[in-house]
Amino acid sequence: MRALIAALFLTAIAASVSAADSATATNRYEFRKEHSRDGIGKFYMGREIAHVMGHQAADWLERPERDEEEHTGKLVAQLPIKPGDIVADIGAGTGYFSRRLAAKTGATGTVLAVDIQPEMLELLTNQMAQAGIRNVKPVLGTITDPKLPPASVDLALMVDVYHEFDHPWEMMEAITRSLKPGGRVVFVEFRGEDPAVPIKLLHKMTVAQVRKEMSALPLEWIETIAVLPRQHIIVFRKSAATKTPASP
Repeated sequence: MRALIAALFLTAIAASVSAADSATATNRYEFRKEHSRDGIGKFYMGREIAHVMGHQAADWLERPERDEEEHTGKLVAQLPIKPGDIVADIGAGTGYFSRRLAAKTGATGTVLAVDIQPEMLELLTNQMAQAGIRNVKPVLGTITDPKLPPASVDLALMVDVYHEFDHPWEMMEAITRSLKPGGRVVFVEFRGEDPAVPIKLLHKMTVAQVRKEMSALPLEWIETIAVLPRQHIIVFRKSAATKTPASP
């Protein structure tokens, strides 16, 4: 009888912990009926999450004028990547940056091209085949997990992607786990501080907001690089310290 009571007690504790964890996860986000038409009505640390750009708009990623508008070559040149590095291109889309990262990691390195849309990865795979690039590996992630091995990545890059994450805390927690000790994560986001940048408001972010949201994770801000005409390059490094997830 005592064994049965003890088992029931432990089951009750487990259920209570599970419920608490679920409540904590839910409380990270706020949902509002009134919101921007460009957003999903879900807010994280005061920021509304933007709609995801679907594969139907893939041509925009490969537009001929992109380098002239965004100086993408200069962006890649700023990234601390060495030959042999493992780089995760999160939200890789058609592979526009994966192709460029592949040249920087060299034949001994690997680019893990992560996307949640199989259609995008099919386009990416075709692009790599046409270009003869063999060190880019497509990875089908989910909205909460990029499906990267733990402690395997030297640098994770997100170009105009993070603001569309449905579950930003869960995704960044998983990305942080995938980083090697001292690994870096780089956000490239259109400048939310600058009304002259011709991008919808929800598809821009301020440096302050990015740093605020990363404060919930074991990531330390290293620098913000201001060499691009419209975007920030915001660099964080995985910290040895463990942080308790911040409340919204």
